[in-house]
Amino acid sequence: MRLFIAILPDEDVRGELVNVQKKMRDCGVNGVYTDPFNLHITLAYIGEYPDTETVMEAIESVDFEPFEITLERTGFFKKIFWCGIRENEELDRYVRQLRRALSQRDIPYDPKPFFAHVTLVRKADIPLPPVSPLPLKMTASRISLMRSQRTEKGMLYTELDAVEAISE
Repeated sequence: MRLFIAILPDEDVRGELVNVQKKMRDCGVNGVYTDPFNLHITLAYIGEYPDTETVMEAIESVDFEPFEITLERTGFFKKIFWCGIRENEELDRYVRQLRRALSQRDIPYDPKPFFAHVTLVRKADIPLPPVSPLPLKMTASRISLMRSQRTEKGMLYTELDAVEAISE
């Protein structure tokens, strides 16, 4: 089972990201657009791993209080358009602790440096058009364990389990 850990955008932010995708289409960008229900911020990509229970133990072991996230710009890298997230120490700290918890349980994950973003378009055929969302704010209050499946219609991401933030 292909797994990753993510923050899913709330409905309002998802809707605004879809509007950004529409503006990209209107500017003539061809490519593989991320399905609105697949939009997410990857915190750790695990890949093929059969033990979701141990992954959930790792997620649950990390203290998690709600924090604000601001999506504020678009960018382009290797034919991928993304929406970037304003520098966020709480998010960075959470990701460091999460990855440490995965390592302590010998759960493999992609060790690339964390770059907080939401992928909007893959295999884009032109440079980034002048499209950028206004700053979009959301509260991260849920961390999701996701399954990634390749289907005839593209990738399907399914939430298997989640942890809610502890509010004080």
